[in-house]
Amino acid sequence: MTTAEELADAGVRGVQLAWCDNNGVPRSRIVPIDGFADVVTRGVGVTSLFAVFDSHDGITYDQDVLPTPSGDVRLLPVVERVRRLAGQPALAWAPARQVAADGSPWPYCQRAVLERQVAEAARRGYELRAGYEIEFAVTPLGSRNVLSAPGHRGPAYSPHALVELDGFVAALLHDLEANGLRVGQLHAEYGPAQLELSLAATDPVAAADDQLLARQTIHAAAHAHGLRVCFAPLIAPHVPGNGWHLHTSLWRDGRNLLAGADRPEGDGAAYLAGLLRDLPALTAITAPSVPSTIRLRPGYFASAYVFWGVQNREAPLRYVPSTPLLGAGHANVELKPSDASANPYLALAAVLAAGLGGVEDGLTPPDPINEDPGTWSPAERVTRGVHRLPVSAGEQDAALRAADRVSGVLGEELLAAFQAVRASDAAWAAERDLVEIVEAHLWRY
Repeated sequence: MTTAEELADAGVRGVQLAWCDNNGVPRSRIVPIDGFADVVTRGVGVTSLFAVFDSHDGITYDQDVLPTPSGDVRLLPVVERVRRLAGQPALAWAPARQVAADGSPWPYCQRAVLERQVAEAARRGYELRAGYEIEFAVTPLGSRNVLSAPGHRGPAYSPHALVELDGFVAALLHDLEANGLRVGQLHAEYGPAQLELSLAATDPVAAADDQLLARQTIHAAAHAHGLRVCFAPLIAPHVPGNGWHLHTSLWRDGRNLLAGADRPEGDGAAYLAGLLRDLPALTAITAPSVPSTIRLRPGYFASAYVFWGVQNREAPLRYVPSTPLLGAGHANVELKPSDASANPYLALAAVLAAGLGGVEDGLTPPDPINEDPGTWSPAERVTRGVHRLPVSAGEQDAALRAADRVSGVLGEELLAAFQAVRASDAAWAAERDLVEIVEAHLWRY
């Protein structure tokens, strides 16, 4: 752990305490470095109403558990995760837990939800490893949207696309490493002005922390080079959007239970089957915004139907097998209907609960599908038991209510707040056209 004195000696003047709300929007407080030691013990106060902020900074009182503006909670920094921000050297960064004013657990703390799920998995002898692929689009500072002023013009996956972003890319790689984030790769992606970077897999709580820190790092590096980044699920109505694909693997006694040449077996297969069983409810948490439901459409590598496949990039659950070259530790399941509007702690908690639910029930997944069901006739999809993921906030809410394994992870109070926020977002969107909806989310994340 880096002490406050060491941070001050290094030129740090404040520590940013960061958390993520129920819309995937990062929130923070900056405390002066000379008060940080006190904050470690006593925390810093914030309103309890952050639990019912919607995606547009509206506050909804349309639920019973937080009905008034009265109330205060404390943010406590996770001191072992303090990092000096390489791209913002006067600041350090730390994820924060949310606790009640008297220091007791607060039911709306998303990080605590994940910590409980990880502890329960460990009690049963399992551990999860998780890593994010983060897609984002780049545009010059001051641009209204990405398409009017793309930060690069392709070609997709080409080194030429990144030449004009060379200074940004170099600074970003430096800052990510300096901030303690391990990156597997970075490249120009398929979408307009899109880049993708992959974070190394780690334990679930660290993976969620890393996701928040990575986007802070990306924003700062972009700003320093006259750029702006868009993490939103959609950058325009009819082009590919940004997914934040979530890779997970289940381990026991140092062994990756998803390892297999063609498909997982035993508990690994049951874990995948659990994810498949609860996939509609999972997406209500992993891709919860109104633009999220629009992004999950056929033909965009975004995943529109409920099925799994082996290395199938149209599958919402893409099984990545182990190989002699990569080894057993490489095997994982990629959840593709996941994006920046998800709270990463809740997303991982829900995934862990659904997967372990499959293990507990001894589920067996159906055969994989290595085609694109979007090219099939409706009758063929019905015959093969393939149906659409939820396509509206209402359908997502119904799926979440029907899956106790997933909704129960949040707990009664947080679930009520989460549902109230989703309803507020849906009511806001109902009065607006698609272009306005997309533009309103561009810079939220």
